Amino acid sequence: MWIADHWKDYGIIDTSQGEKLEHWGKYLLVRPDPQVIWNTPRNLPGWKKPNAHYHRSARGGGEWEFFDLPEQWTIHYQKLNLTFNLKPFSFKHTGLFPEQAANWDWFSEKIHHAGRPIKVLNLFAYTGGATLAAAQAGASVTHVDASKGMVAWAKENARSSGLEDRPIRWIVDDCMKFVEREIRRGNHYDAIIMDPPSYGRGPKGEIWKIEEAIHPLVASCAKLLSDQPLFFLINSYTTGLAPSVLSYLLGLEVGSRFEGSIAADEVGLPVEHTKMVLPCGASGRWESR
Repeated sequence: MWIADHWKDYGIIDTSQGEKLEHWGKYLLVRPDPQVIWNTPRNLPGWKKPNAHYHRSARGGGEWEFFDLPEQWTIHYQKLNLTFNLKPFSFKHTGLFPEQAANWDWFSEKIHHAGRPIKVLNLFAYTGGATLAAAQAGASVTHVDASKGMVAWAKENARSSGLEDRPIRWIVDDCMKFVEREIRRGNHYDAIIMDPPSYGRGPKGEIWKIEEAIHPLVASCAKLLSDQPLFFLINSYTTGLAPSVLSYLLGLEVGSRFEGSIAADEVGLPVEHTKMVLPCGASGRWESR
């Protein structure tokens, strides 16, 4: 498992009864997590006095219960000198997936030591964690997301991280349609990152179902790779999509064309109280030799 264990401003304190107790900076949140299937004692005081608690509904979805939480606050990822603006919003999220720091660390090193300019395409780029990590490492980045609000949030994170003047293109578009246009334009990238949802809609109502759409997207993205690609990263939070499936996709569409190595594994976050590591999705990585 690839573990994001360099955080100081974030941490999972404990897990029990389908929920996790986390600290986001100085604030404590209790949020549901489908991987937490154990019913262990909740002896830590933070369980009783969180700043906010997201309650999942038996009918699907859920809602936040707030006790003492600001509308927005920031946390810092010291290892890469990145600052993120957080706020509680739809379906338990805060605007950041901390486990992805394991991937940020990996590709930041590759970009930093490449010895040449690197162009990165970040698809389904959300609030820009991977975009900022790549830009901080020295890459020029094209950030694509179908949500205008998410792109605006990512720009805000770039400003907070002192990266507003870095070469970042901010694009609001359906990812597949953008990739198809880039192929027609003859554009190429040295690295591709994608974090596709299980299900989603584009800005004009385009339907995305990962089981049907992920292979065609990876195949199209492989056409955008430069003659000397550096890496290709696929993240997935889709239950039932094993890490090995991501490695097979990369092998079929990238490994068949370029020399390199492929690895896939779960990504996870350490749990302070129990010393467990909570699995938080999967990633597949292709990297050049």
